Amino acid sequence: MKLSITKLVTGVLTTSLWFVSAIYGMSLDEAKDKGLVGEKMDGYLGVVKSSGSDVQALAEAVNRKRHQAYEDIAKRNRTPMSSVETLAGEKAIHNTKPGHFIEGPEGWIKK
Repeated sequence: MKLSITKLVTGVLTTSLWFVSAIYGMSLDEAKDKGLVGEKMDGYLGVVKSSGSDVQALAEAVNRKRHQAYEDIAKRNRTPMSSVETLAGEKAIHNTKPGHFIEGPEGWIKK
């Protein structure tokens, strides 16, 4: 079951990238490249350094899509939402490019 959840989570993370790029003035990749947002351990996107309302809106849009997808995955697999979020966080942090920010136990760090 973990393998299927992992594949679903990977799809969610990829889809959320595409979705927000089409809506906001800055793509998620651009925001990550500039050090404005980073991946959190709970599977959601966090604002590292605010650069205006666009960055906050971008993070909120990504997180809404992720939350909905995580709920769907949890229901479909009869798995606690927290397990899906944790797995998504692990996957997102693992797949984060070097130089981008990730959440560590002490706060934001560059990978």
